[in-house]
Amino acid sequence: MGNTIEGKVAFVSGGSRGIGAAVASRLAADGADVAITFQQDKSRADDIVERIRWQGRRAIAIQADSADPDAVMDALNGTVAEFGRLDILVNNAAAFQAGPIEQVSPAELERVIAVNIQAPFVASQAALRHLTAGGRIINIGSNVAVRAAFPGFALYSMSKTALIGLTKALGRELGPRAITVNLVHPGATNTEMNPADGPMASAIKDLTALGHYAEPSDIAAVVAFLASPEARYLTGASINADGGFTA
Repeated sequence: MGNTIEGKVAFVSGGSRGIGAAVASRLAADGADVAITFQQDKSRADDIVERIRWQGRRAIAIQADSADPDAVMDALNGTVAEFGRLDILVNNAAAFQAGPIEQVSPAELERVIAVNIQAPFVASQAALRHLTAGGRIINIGSNVAVRAAFPGFALYSMSKTALIGLTKALGRELGPRAITVNLVHPGATNTEMNPADGPMASAIKDLTALGHYAEPSDIAAVVAFLASPEARYLTGASINADGGFTA
């Protein structure tokens, strides 16, 4: 299935680790040049860039705090300045917060909203100056927006639920321009933030139809499909890539 997006340019926010890194690598394997953003760990971002270059594609890493709208816009514009175009936007960067609602601080509330809601909106605005017919916007949500199975996820669930509305409304608005907008809701995925052998793993697996965590590459495969020409008639959709957690 390689080279389905040969010559395209993709932008993946939060692409230095976890699902974002897997998405960046998969899109490169399918033929895209890729820009990723990272907040702090330059060495990890550089590792992803090097991996993509070994795949024969161009890649850059841009340091940007997704909570800062100016940084988000500058990163998108910097990508176009480097590669000359933009075809695929993957809004992946996220701020995670869990705990009783009474304990959520104003600063936590502000940051989660800024990273999980404001940044995808601002990135989409900036991307639309460059996306043409066949362009793709792919938002990364969470299955807790569909099923809040555990207490303590009010803020995070709220922030990811907002992406459902953004995806539907943008899908409708951009349809006449042949730009598709879709949303992937990952379930439990084996990353540093939520390892498959972590303290919540047993309970999560019990609620998952397939009985195990996803690997980041599983989520990247769904994103790659949505980025491909084969997904040209899919827009405004939410896909639960969660092993049946929300079934």
